[in-house]
Amino acid sequence: MAGGAMYLIPPMDDEPPPEYVAFVTLRGAELRADAARLVGGDAAAAERIYLQALTETAGRWRRLRWWGRLTGTDATAGYVRKFLDKSTEQWREDQIYEVRVIPIHQQKLREQPATLALRKAAVLDSTARTSLDALADAEIAWVHAWRRSQWHHVARVVGGGVLLVGGMIQYFSHLSTGY
Repeated sequence: MAGGAMYLIPPMDDEPPPEYVAFVTLRGAELRADAARLVGGDAAAAERIYLQALTETAGRWRRLRWWGRLTGTDATAGYVRKFLDKSTEQWREDQIYEVRVIPIHQQKLREQPATLALRKAAVLDSTARTSLDALADAEIAWVHAWRRSQWHHVARVVGGGVLLVGGMIQYFSHLSTGY
């Protein structure tokens, strides 16, 4: 391959795919609200857990999409839900005091638009615009996941080099003591 390396598994792109941005746009507010609800209203912890969930999802985006297509399920939503639950559980264990979650008021359910056309208009590319907050969250989470994948690549290369050098030393020492 001229000008580039061949990969068994291609590396993560440094820009988020449009599907990931759409996922964050459509589900970002819901995920942020769930994170806030799960941590009992602690805004800083909710934001941290929300961004961690987006970052972990970005790092596994291709696998989750592939698995979802293979099984015919929404694997991404299931993964995010499990990650939020796990992160919240860990956050609660790290707390010094007991956390009580008491809802201040019941949230009103949003009313669905009356017609099918209005519901479709919310998700069509020509009518739905990515909010800047969702785009920023998607970009930040994707960059964090991309950096992590780069560090993992460096660790794999260094580990492989160490194993190769160690194997060569073992092999050559075995050859020298064989005579």
